[in-house]
Amino acid sequence: MRAALVRPAEEVHRHDVPLRPAAVAMAWLGVGLPHEVLAVPGVALAPHDVLVAVEMSTICGSDIHTVQGRRHAPTPLVLGHESVGRIIAIGDEGARAVDGAALHIGDRVVWSVTVSCGHCDRCLVGRTQKCRQLAKYGHARIEPRWELTGGFAGHVHLRAGTGIVRVPEALPAAALAPVSCATATAWAGVARGAALRGRGVPDPSPSAGEDAEVLACERVLVLGAGLVGLTAAVIAAELGGRVQIADPDPARRAFAERFALTAITPDDVAEEGFDLVIEASGHAVRAALDAVDVGGAVVLLGSVFPADPVPLDAERIVRGLVTVAGVHNYTGAELHAAAAFMAGRGRAHPFADAVGAVHPLAAVDAALVQAAAPGAPLRVGLTPR
Repeated sequence: MRAALVRPAEEVHRHDVPLRPAAVAMAWLGVGLPHEVLAVPGVALAPHDVLVAVEMSTICGSDIHTVQGRRHAPTPLVLGHESVGRIIAIGDEGARAVDGAALHIGDRVVWSVTVSCGHCDRCLVGRTQKCRQLAKYGHARIEPRWELTGGFAGHVHLRAGTGIVRVPEALPAAALAPVSCATATAWAGVARGAALRGRGVPDPSPSAGEDAEVLACERVLVLGAGLVGLTAAVIAAELGGRVQIADPDPARRAFAERFALTAITPDDVAEEGFDLVIEASGHAVRAALDAVDVGGAVVLLGSVFPADPVPLDAERIVRGLVTVAGVHNYTGAELHAAAAFMAGRGRAHPFADAVGAVHPLAAVDAALVQAAAPGAPLRVGLTPR
């Protein structure tokens, strides 16, 4: 069922913010159609809303799937959910970051892909990314009073219920924009795997010391060296795991080796040899189930598009005491941890180099073509400035 839009009550007081010049968003109208420029002369902020000026957005695989017609999306919409920007206006009653601190105009921030109500049964048990009234940046139809709904724009209107995290000034935008999708999803997957292995909650801070080695001596396999898989492998290695990452693409394997990872081909994966297997491509679920050892865990991250069903050897899972879990999106706490990782241990790695090209916002159609082409960089960026 398609996610419903979170709709504020009509009687909510709103703070009008005129924009001179008008904000520009690139509106996607449907498969095979070019984007059109949407000018937004102002926004009406509800009491806890935030308006962000976009510094950079990156093109995620789901954006490509949308424009190719491989995933359903209402139109018109503004694509883009991997972004970093700066707060330029806040609703009359203020807004707070995930860590509870007050947000201020001028703060550099990343934000969650989801908007959650905070009071449904799913939100109350911590599954905010599956809120009953969920809205998603880059996936929601343009609505009256919520036109700036995605990152392929000069500004984004962040609704109350969005997880917002402040980020350091010193980090490059190319490293920070993917935090709100690839990095946070990777962190959520590794953290889930650590929990399934009884290893505790990972600490992303650079000063964590031995407390951060929650995967020490764990044999970890990551299948897929896209940005989610690459990031998951780096996180697992920084948490002490003995990590291998498998991908059929030699260019991706070579890029993974720049992160001090052991990169192998799928044919070189040993069967039944890993304590934790993270499937990040969506194409290697069978291989993930085959590679896990007795008592191990498999975390599925990549199966976010239609694919053929995978045969399940239930007897092997039962006799092998194997745990299989699916992770989709992330919570606000996981976004905060992912940003902290990128600002801490992640700084030692060339994540900014994953953005292999940056286009002006007006060239969004050409950027999407490049991002979908064979041999494309892991990310293509868009900047309105």
